[in-house]
Amino acid sequence: MGRAPSAHGLGGSIRLDSGTRRSVGAAWRRSLPVTRRAMHVLLRLGVSLGLLLTVAWLLDADNVAARLAHLRPPWVLLALGISVPQIVLSAYRWRVTAGRLGIHLPFKDALREYYLATFLNQVLPGGVLGDVSRAWRHTRVQTGPVIRTVIIERASGQAVMLAVALFSLLVIPRTFGVDPWLAMGAAAIVSGVIVMGLLHTRRRQTRMAEGSVGSIWRDVHTALLARDVVVTQLTVSTLVVGSYIATYVVAARAVGVTTPTSILAPLIAPVLMSMLIPTSIAGWGVREATAAGLWIVLGMTAEDGVAISATYGLMVLLSSLPGALFLLTAGRDRTERLRPSESGGNGDESPAQWSRPVVE
Repeated sequence: MGRAPSAHGLGGSIRLDSGTRRSVGAAWRRSLPVTRRAMHVLLRLGVSLGLLLTVAWLLDADNVAARLAHLRPPWVLLALGISVPQIVLSAYRWRVTAGRLGIHLPFKDALREYYLATFLNQVLPGGVLGDVSRAWRHTRVQTGPVIRTVIIERASGQAVMLAVALFSLLVIPRTFGVDPWLAMGAAAIVSGVIVMGLLHTRRRQTRMAEGSVGSIWRDVHTALLARDVVVTQLTVSTLVVGSYIATYVVAARAVGVTTPTSILAPLIAPVLMSMLIPTSIAGWGVREATAAGLWIVLGMTAEDGVAISATYGLMVLLSSLPGALFLLTAGRDRTERLRPSESGGNGDESPAQWSRPVVE
């Protein structure tokens, strides 16, 4: 018979046989990915809460809270109204991108999944998990071309937003009388941080896309840069980015900030771009801290910037709530699948992989 584990007093040791040690070791190794994910979530939550608390401590938190408690309903309704064409255009952009890669995506499915992805991006860490779910919910496997459509579609909008943000940072010195060299230095630092964050996010998504760099680049060219689609992609992405900026202006009016739109507009894209830094949940904390810093540097009231930023976040969350309804009903009537279009495409999977029914 094997020797039983023994303990020696309160400070004694417990001896485990080799089989038990191997089992414990294997269980510990299996738990590592779960532990890392949990730590990842806690880290992002900590960053968001930490930055929000820091901003509240440094500024007049009561002033900001009072503004948020008395939002003007007509402006809130206008923001919700803007969100509808915003999601419609985004879903259309995804459908166009998928079609260019030979994937048939019905518009109603694209719209439903985009609402769901937007909601998940608001409540889950990382800001892209909802986008990944758009593909995964259709295939239940990480099928390369489907995930690449999501990556390319997101990149299209982010490229336009980055261009607007950089242009804004060049306009700000002339508008506010700031030292141009200071503005250029700030632009370089902000751009570097954001680009590093985007590269980190894109690197993770590229690993999920199951393709070589060459195949992914071919898909980018086919779906985004080809002559017969680049104008469509650019136009739709510009309209979507315009809707984000319009929502931010509406958020300002909702909290009673009357800064002229011509003054406010150049500040919006840099603040929104900060949300792409992958260190928070839905940009909370990072967005407010960026707004506070920018408003202070430009000699404006920091509480205004924070109140506008927080209101924008609340409006985006409210506008994503239809996605929660889709999530609750996701298990019903989900037999229609993405399937290769007759024209083919750059997909590297067999048609059989697209015919599996979804099991919710």
